This record gives sequence, structure tokens and C-alpha cells, in this order.
Amino acid sequence: MMKTQHQTQANRNTVTIQKGVSGVHGRNWLVLLGAVTAFGCADARPPQPIRFIPVQPELFASGGTLTDAWADIDGDGDPDRFVGFNGTRSRLYRNDLAGGFVDIAVEVGLVVERAVRTSAWGDFDADGDPDLLLGFAGDAPVIALFRNDGDAGFTNVAAQVGLELREGTTRQASWIDYDADGDLDLFLALRDRANRLFRNDGPAGFVDVTEETGIGDDRRTVGAVWFDVDQDGDLDLVTANMNGDANGLWQNDNGHFTDIAAGTPVEAGGRALGDERQGSVRVCVADVDTDGRFDLFFANYGPNALLYASSPGAWADAGAAPSLAVEARYDTCAWGDFDNDGMIDLYVNGTVSGGVQYRDWLYRREGSETFIDVTPPEVLMLNASHGATWVDFDLDGDLDLALTGAADDAMHYLMESQLTSESGLRSLQVRVLDAQGRATRPGAEVRVYAAGTDRLLGMRLVDTGSGYDSQSDLPVHFGLGARGRVDVAVTVVGSGERHTGVMENVDPNEFSGSVLTIRIDAAGRIVR
Repeated sequence: MMKTQHQTQANRNTVTIQKGVSGVHGRNWLVLLGAVTAFGCADARPPQPIRFIPVQPELFASGGTLTDAWADIDGDGDPDRFVGFNGTRSRLYRNDLAGGFVDIAVEVGLVVERAVRTSAWGDFDADGDPDLLLGFAGDAPVIALFRNDGDAGFTNVAAQVGLELREGTTRQASWIDYDADGDLDLFLALRDRANRLFRNDGPAGFVDVTEETGIGDDRRTVGAVWFDVDQDGDLDLVTANMNGDANGLWQNDNGHFTDIAAGTPVEAGGRALGDERQGSVRVCVADVDTDGRFDLFFANYGPNALLYASSPGAWADAGAAPSLAVEARYDTCAWGDFDNDGMIDLYVNGTVSGGVQYRDWLYRREGSETFIDVTPPEVLMLNASHGATWVDFDLDGDLDLALTGAADDAMHYLMESQLTSESGLRSLQVRVLDAQGRATRPGAEVRVYAAGTDRLLGMRLVDTGSGYDSQSDLPVHFGLGARGRVDVAVTVVGSGERHTGVMENVDPNEFSGSVLTIRIDAAGRIVR
């Protein structure tokens, strides 16, 4: 169901806050400044009924969909959608809110009829709009990089910038600034060859630094996530590997990477090592227990696993959450507070393998360690198998669910959440950009506190590339549980340092139907 014209027109503006304290480390400063407005008590009412309805089901009815990637391609404040197909024409859907979604792929020059195994949005040329990397399997070249030229459409510039890879089966792509020089580099997982890392040297193009950085793992990698694992001020990498291969935990030391996963729970990620039938497909991060550390979830062939962080770079298998350790075959995990109750929830989708369609799961978190299966029938009946993305496509404050399915009789539905409009007011979306207003801050950490206190309400990672078959360049979303003012702290990572800038006393109601945009420089200063 689409929103009314009145609602959607009010939702089109993205607001940039230009006040607050910047460059402050830690949280003790809040005690000195004093409380401004206390955050309200958590919502004690019973959970709302969970219901999703399909948006424009005729438009999104086709199956054979392998990848799903979201970004605001035209700068109008709402998220647009690219869907890659298994050999039929890919789609680029412009989001016109009240006008619905419109496929503009032909119009803008994104006519791709190969099997798209990888799609990832990232502003590689730092001109303020997202560009699109596509990866394939089979005939050369196996990479295309479509530069976003605005009204002129998209142009494949892979050959010109040094990214025309001639061989390999592509999987996970991540746009990250691993060397903290202010532009986006490219990590590419290859299913059948060593992984690759390309350094972005601006006008000179990309340089393959795989060998010199030591990151060229030849295990069968299909998933990856970048964040500051050991909190030493640079971006590290966790890789999810298939066919019995151990997972990787790649520690970044001054631009050289060493795998330290052996002997840690990350190595197996909850499933059997050495068993060709088992493997990890996607690893995704979330601060599940709201302790200020990122936890890891592995979607596996085999039992899934949740690893709670016990200290920087250390995790313990969450035996207290056995409901998540379902043994089957899964492709995607996606964390998001879909009911805006202040506790992050989890979606896991099964794959199609050996003639079996493995079911999807929507887990609502209740209490500190309890996950309840609340998968609604309208979602359970869908033949989803590859991508799953939480996205507030209609800017109403709650998370909707985008799904893709690889089978010919599947779909790529967008399922709109039917929470009450009041529930959408108990949320906040935050967009983190660099000082020039460009999306070059993947790996940044966003924390939300009750205003004037040290009470952490949630923590999110700015992530442009952890989702196997689902990727996005979207704002981070916080369900707040109750309505009240908050402080938003953004930590930027790079060059061996961590810097935090803070915006105080933010009223989430001011951003109903829009996004809080924070520009922050490498020193943690929030800038105008």
C-alpha cells in the first residue's frame, strides 16, 4: 500500500544538523554538560501484530533474481533499487514515493543481461552520487563499474579505471577506505580464486594491492564485513568461506593483513570445518546486547551461529540463543529493529539447494538473549532464497523488507511493514558523510544515547558491503522503543586512530519522514 500524496511530499527533504559538540572522545563529557531532556521509558505495551503487504507486486513479480542493492541514485532523499537477474535483463527501480517505483534501467544505460552475481553501490569517484559495481561469472570481463553521470545516465568505466578483471567468479564486493586516504577502495571476494583488494588512487585509477597487503586468501569466500574489530583505529575484515573452508579474521596492521581466526569461534562460525557440505555464506554485525561492541552472526550451510563480543576482537558462541542455531542452508542475515521497540531483530533467509527450498525466519528479540520466531505467513509463503534487505523505502520510520529469489518461480518482492504510524515516530535514521558531503565513511560506528546520559540505546555500523546478494548505501536505522531526545555519537576510523564527534539533544520528531545527516571529518569534527 503506497502512502498518500500529502504524506510522501512531506517526506522528501533530508535535513542536515549543523549544531553540537565535535571531536570528543568517550561519553564522560555528557555528565559535565548535564542532562538536557531525559529519554522516555521503554514502551511497555504488548508487541504489535506483525504484518507485511507487497508493494506493486506485478512490477516485482519476476524470479531468477540473484542480487539486490539499494542507494539514493538521484539525490532526492529516498532509496532506489537495483536488482540483478540470472541472465535476463537487470532492473533499476527509481523510487518516486507516491508515484511508486519505475524501472529506468534502459533509460539510463544499465541494460545488463548477464547473470549478475555481485552488485554494490559506492561513490568511487567521490563526486557525491553512488556508482554501481557489477560482478559476473564466466566470460570475461567479470567486472563492470557503472559511473553515475546524473542526467546523462550510467557509463561502464571499468577498463578506464583498472578494474576490468578477466577471470574469476565474483561474490561479495565491499567499498571501504582501508588506507584512510578519503576515497573508497574495493575489496572483491572471488568464489574460485584468491580474493582481491584494489586501492583507489583517484584520477590514476585503481591499483591491485592484493599481494602487498597479504589479503589474497584463496579459500572459497562468498561473504565479508569490514569494521574495526580490535578497536585500534583501522578497518579489519571478517570473511565467510564455503565448502568446509575456515572463515577468516583479517587483522589490519598499517595496511598489511594477517588472518588470526584460527582457534577462535570465528574460524568455524558455528558449523563444521572440513565438511564440503557446510560453510558460511554471510557474516553480519550488530550490537545485539547493546553493550557497545559488535557481535557476529553467521548465516551458514549448516547450523547458524551468533557470537557475542566479550572484548575487542574476542567472541563467545551464544549458547543462550539456541533458537538461532537452526541447521539447514541459509544465504543472508539482516539485522534491523523492524518493530521499533529498541531491540534489534534478525531476518535469515534460506536458499534453494538440491531441490529443497529452505524456509526463511524472522526473529523478534525479546529480552536480553531471547529470539522468537514471528515469521508472518505472507512472508513465509514467498519463494525467497538470496537477498534480504531492511529498508525504509517510504520514509515512514519503520523498516520494510526487500527479498529476492533465484528460482524462476520466485520474485523480488518489496514487503511494506504495517506498523502504526505512531510506531514510526519512535525511530531515527542517520546518514554519515565526510566533510565534503560524500559517502566515504564505511566502517564508521554510530551510537545513540538517551540525551544527557551514558545510557546506550543502540549502535550501528555504516556498512556498504557485507550482504551476500544484498548490499546498500543507506542510512542506519534505530528503533528507539520510546519517544525522547537523544545524543548521536559518530566514531570515524582510520590511520590508527578513532575519533568521535557528538550531536547533542537531537529530537527524533524533527526527522520524521527524513534523515539526520551528519558530516564528519577524519579528526571526528562535525562540520557544516
